[in-house]
Amino acid sequence: MENIRCSWCLGSPEYIHYHDTEWGIPIYDDQSLFECIVLESAQAGLSWLTILRKREGYRSAFHNFDPTVVAKMTTQDVDELVLDASIIRHRGKIEATINNANAFLKIIEEFGSFSRYYWAFSDNKIINNIVNSVTDVPAVTELSTQLAKDLKKRGFKFLGGTTCYAFMQATGMVNDHIADCIARKNS
Repeated sequence: MENIRCSWCLGSPEYIHYHDTEWGIPIYDDQSLFECIVLESAQAGLSWLTILRKREGYRSAFHNFDPTVVAKMTTQDVDELVLDASIIRHRGKIEATINNANAFLKIIEEFGSFSRYYWAFSDNKIINNIVNSVTDVPAVTELSTQLAKDLKKRGFKFLGGTTCYAFMQATGMVNDHIADCIARKNS
C-alpha cells in the first residue's frame, strides 16, 4: 500500500519530515506553542520551507523559544539579529517576536497558561475537517479571524487571520490532513 501524504509537503525531505512528525499533532505545551507563534509570524510572506530551514537559527537567536527570556530582549539584541543570516532579518518581525513574548506572558498571567487560553477557542476540541484535496482547505476561517482579533487586542503583531489559521493547523487545533493521508490517522 502506498503512503499517501498531503500534496503540500512533497517538495522536500524537510517538508515530509515536518508533515509526518509535527504538523497537525495537538500541542498543549506553552513553550512549544510560543515557538509555533514565532515561526508562523516569521513565515508571513515567505515559504514555510524557508522557515523550516532557519528553525535552528531561530532556536538559537530566541533562546530556545523561552518567552520569559525573549520578552527581556533589547534594542541592541534586535540590532544584532537584523545581521544574523540564520533567521529572517526583518526588523519588524524580530521586534514583533519580542513584543509577542510580552503579550504571551500576559496571557499566561491572566489564564494560567497560554494553552488554556488558546484551546478555549475550540472548546478544547480538535476540529476535524473533511479534506479530500488541499484545495478544500481554507486560508482563513471565522475562528482564525476571531483568534487573530483577540490576539491583536492583547498586543500581538504579525498574526492576522491567515497566519492564525496556519498556527491552528500546525498546533493540531485543526486537522486538515487529507482524508487518505498517513499522518491523519496519527493526529
